[in-house]
Amino acid sequence: MLDVALLGTGGMMPLPNRFLTSMLCRFNGRGLMIDAGEGTQVTLKMLGWGCKNIDVICFTHFHADHISGLPGLLLTISNSGRTEPLTLVGPPDLELVVRSICVIARDLMFPLEFRELEARKPSALRLGEFNLRTLPMCHGISCLGYAIEIPRKGRFDAERAKRLPIPVQLWSGLQKNECVEYNGTVYTSDMVLGPERKGLKLCYCTDSRPVSGLADFVRQADLFICEGIYGEEEKKNKAVEYGHMLFSEAAEAARDGEVSELWLTHFSPSLTDPKSFLKNALNIFPNTSVGYDRICKTLYFQDDNGT
Repeated sequence: MLDVALLGTGGMMPLPNRFLTSMLCRFNGRGLMIDAGEGTQVTLKMLGWGCKNIDVICFTHFHADHISGLPGLLLTISNSGRTEPLTLVGPPDLELVVRSICVIARDLMFPLEFRELEARKPSALRLGEFNLRTLPMCHGISCLGYAIEIPRKGRFDAERAKRLPIPVQLWSGLQKNECVEYNGTVYTSDMVLGPERKGLKLCYCTDSRPVSGLADFVRQADLFICEGIYGEEEKKNKAVEYGHMLFSEAAEAARDGEVSELWLTHFSPSLTDPKSFLKNALNIFPNTSVGYDRICKTLYFQDDNGT
């Protein structure tokens, strides 16, 4: 299962009840965060999830409302006793930006590792438990959308295992995706596992206009988290000018991508009551929710019957 929480849902500037943009997910006790706006560590403490096991922090882009909370967060992680490396992922100039803003966060107890990704074409990488894919977005500066995928191996097939000339005691290694050597022959997990089963997929896209390929990028996601800076249709010209999406445009991407659920986030400070415009998304994609700080959900692997 994959735990997901929006730590902050605000854009541009924080409000008394709305911290700036950040999302955290956890799988098998390890954490991946996307963006770290002002107040991220405060709302994380309110949520009660802790920060020591955050292994990866990804950035969509380098506007302040998406990264200004990083120095304090890194210091808090360091004070938690972490010593393992922490990986930072983002568009070009990631290391330059992070080193610059983190002059006030020196002497961390763990090393930082940087993965700078292509700004103009999709990327793919695996980091621990997480498979990441990115999609270039449209926001005036280099900006990335993220798909987080958790693959799921096939079921153990005892009948196939029985046909192998190896002792039963070695089956567990193959079940764990390890290679097993016996009598000079190497055996692999694909010899005892059935077809790969449906995994989990979480997508996160902000700040951007709708781009070509977005629907395919988020296709059949279990949860799609997308910006909706304005709920009002009459603000489309402003959204276009500043490189953002309306509620209705996020809903169109969710519908076209056949996702299971849509959460809206990254609201303009002028949008004090996002729920009053929710119908503009519901008319297009019924399973839409207005995100709020510390909204949580657990995504479960489907059983064989699809439930």
